[in-house]
Amino acid sequence: MRIVFMGTPDFAVPSLQLLISGGYEVVAVVTQPDRPKGRKKTLTPPPVKEAALSFGIPVLQPERMRNPEAVAALAEYKPDLIVTAAYGQILPKAVLELPRLGCINVHGSLLPKYRGGAPIQRSIMNGEPETGVTIMYMAEGLDTGDMISRVALPILDEDTSGTMFEKLSAAGAKLLGETLPSIMDGSAKAVPQVEADATYAPNLSREDERLDWSKPARALFNQVRGLSPMAGAFTYLNGEVFKVRACEALQERSGNAEPGEIIAADAEGIVVQTGEGRLRLKEIQPAGKRVMAVSEWIKGARIEPGTRFGEGEEL
Repeated sequence: MRIVFMGTPDFAVPSLQLLISGGYEVVAVVTQPDRPKGRKKTLTPPPVKEAALSFGIPVLQPERMRNPEAVAALAEYKPDLIVTAAYGQILPKAVLELPRLGCINVHGSLLPKYRGGAPIQRSIMNGEPETGVTIMYMAEGLDTGDMISRVALPILDEDTSGTMFEKLSAAGAKLLGETLPSIMDGSAKAVPQVEADATYAPNLSREDERLDWSKPARALFNQVRGLSPMAGAFTYLNGEVFKVRACEALQERSGNAEPGEIIAADAEGIVVQTGEGRLRLKEIQPAGKRVMAVSEWIKGARIEPGTRFGEGEEL
């Protein structure tokens, strides 16, 4: 069976490796173009490209998969099945109809919940107790295809998007290996999604990263975890961007302080009043500096109780 694999970030690499180690014939890999990365804007290949080249697999990197030239280049590989995992583009009908066994996707949520590009982050940010992976047949809509198999994983308080990416990436590869035989022999059961249960997880915006101190401490705790270790949640301190990388929600009563007001600042953390309860910041990133523990930062910083986060922020 000739397989074309389509994926881009680290999340997709274990699924590609599963196909190769399982003895499947991966005839080509399609991934996003190399992008500038870091302060020096160095042109950097996607992790899936690096993995594919290490196995000597041909790599295609169309800017837009909808372009007829991209579809024609893909068709030359005569795939029986296309497997995608976090590819980053919606496939056109011409691609979906290309392989005789269809196109399947390894999606990082329990569909029909969290369709879209940021399901893992938004599951954590919304305080979900669990998430998972769904393997589905692809359709023209956004993650609307029939489901083939699913596996659920709990989201623990100590989890971040980073840890859940790793867990779901491994779980997705394992599930793919368990699901492929049924697709090959035609015994796979396609279960339609219930549209009434569908929710969406659009890609994150700058506004999603801003901390609103009027929200409850638990909601802010989930927001910080959902944005870690990637972009990071941010606020403003003395008019400058101040990122929060790790924190904990406290059970203390709110008191009379205003949301965003600093109650205490010591080696244990910065305690901040929220709309409901308090938040202890434990790992931060001040403007122009690296990520560090509050216990390290506090040695050289002067911060007085009553100072408020969020003041001077850009509207």
